[in-house]
Amino acid sequence: MLPEVLSRLRLPVLCAPMFLVSGPELVIAASRAGVLGSFPAPNCRTAAELDEWLTTIRAGVGDAPWALNLVTHRTNSRLADDLRLVAEHRPPIVITALGSPAPAVEIVHGYGGLVIADVIDLRLARKAAAAGVDGLGLVSAGSGGHTGHLSPLAFVPAVRSFFDGFLVVGGGVADGFGIAGGLATGADLVSVGTRFLATAESRAVPEYKQMVVDHGPDDLVISAAVTGTPASWLRPSLERHGIDPAASVARAYDSAAPASRWKDLWAAGQGLGAITEVAPTADVVDRLEAEFHAAVARFVSSAGTPTGPTVAGSTAGST
Repeated sequence: MLPEVLSRLRLPVLCAPMFLVSGPELVIAASRAGVLGSFPAPNCRTAAELDEWLTTIRAGVGDAPWALNLVTHRTNSRLADDLRLVAEHRPPIVITALGSPAPAVEIVHGYGGLVIADVIDLRLARKAAAAGVDGLGLVSAGSGGHTGHLSPLAFVPAVRSFFDGFLVVGGGVADGFGIAGGLATGADLVSVGTRFLATAESRAVPEYKQMVVDHGPDDLVISAAVTGTPASWLRPSLERHGIDPAASVARAYDSAAPASRWKDLWAAGQGLGAITEVAPTADVVDRLEAEFHAAVARFVSSAGTPTGPTVAGSTAGST
């Protein structure tokens, strides 16, 4: 069951925090459109800039829910400052990544907020659950950027067997039918990233947005050649910088033309085949909602269609 703050959403959707892509404009547009806007704290170069962004977002979203994505790994030298700003600005939801959620749990719970921990496997899910998080973000196969390997059809029920908090599932979802499918697995929210990358409010450069529009799932490659960790990349983005995704990590990246990870080399999820244009975020949410309700209608229609044997003189499944 969703907490009250999330039950107010128009659609059970997290507009996923995307590195170098999600800024205040996208967070505000998404939250005002009725989904959960979010952004990664590392998109801000300094704590002062993060302070400014948080102030802008709080003023822009009004009472709508929103989320801050926080890197809690020990290599985040700014973590203490980030946590101080969390305590000051009180984002309703904090999503932790790349480390234990423990540093954020006490602070966020102290002001009544919720903590979601992103995890890519069952081991990490159990550790995050033991740390006292409210929800888990299940990064599944098909996700953009650093991706998971488990199917959401397997991941969600496996986590449900030991965790009774709410679940966010993501991986290749870019339309309302995928949102309905995510809920059908047993999740409570569905994370949608790449679809919101190709929006007017996204901070992705125009060429990046157009590459998402022009290409499909067959143009993606899972490779560790860029960061040393498997991630889902747009193959044309790698190839134009001379990177062979099939090569070893060192040989592929170090011998390539100068290119910055994430800034020049672009990630995407498997849902990009559903994206046909760059559109305002509000229009995207309208379309997602229409598709979602169409999917729900199909579920209801299928459930009400007599297909099984008769029971006690009546058709099974009839009312």
